Amino acid sequence: MTAAAFAGSPAWAADEPAAASTVLTVEAPGGTAVAVGDVLTASVAAGTTADFATAAGGSTGIKCSQSAFTATVTDNPEAPGVASESVTAHTFAACTSNILGVTRVNSVTVNNTPFATTVESGSGTVTVSGTDAAPVQTTLSLGTILGSVTCVYRAVGNAITGVSANADNSISFADQAFTKFSGPVTCPGSGFFTARYAPVLDSTATGSPAVFTN
Repeated sequence: MTAAAFAGSPAWAADEPAAASTVLTVEAPGGTAVAVGDVLTASVAAGTTADFATAAGGSTGIKCSQSAFTATVTDNPEAPGVASESVTAHTFAACTSNILGVTRVNSVTVNNTPFATTVESGSGTVTVSGTDAAPVQTTLSLGTILGSVTCVYRAVGNAITGVSANADNSISFADQAFTKFSGPVTCPGSGFFTARYAPVLDSTATGSPAVFTN
């Protein structure tokens, strides 16, 4: 609103409530709205790893010191509400394993992207969902004493759920269950994904500011 327009407004106009915040903002809670089409990025939090355990809460499995995701915002309504994103990439590298018989981790690959993703205001719940044709799926290539094996896992319920936190602009996943879809007996029957990504940044906005959930 221009100064001239404000001068011509009724006296009560100054008491009008501020514009409602969107579900996703940058710079601060209730700050500038994240624009539809902006690309959000995050890497696994410093000093942590992205883990695939063979049992919930277990210490046996695969740990990756490098992991990152990229998502495009497709809808960012006023809060309270549900924002929508499309996860276009989710990568893992520098992985090691303490699974009996596994000598190395050749690769960890997330298949079938993009995935539809929602972020709920208030609870901060983040849900990444697949489809029947493109399930949430991860392929592990593992070196063993008998040679390399390929293990394919799919998310239970075809979705994984995390929680966003404004304290460190993070998204955390804890013990998200996967079951083996294909692979030899060498491949563990289940996998449980745990990771914390922080900070989540709006890489499209000037200065790549941190993203908040309202």
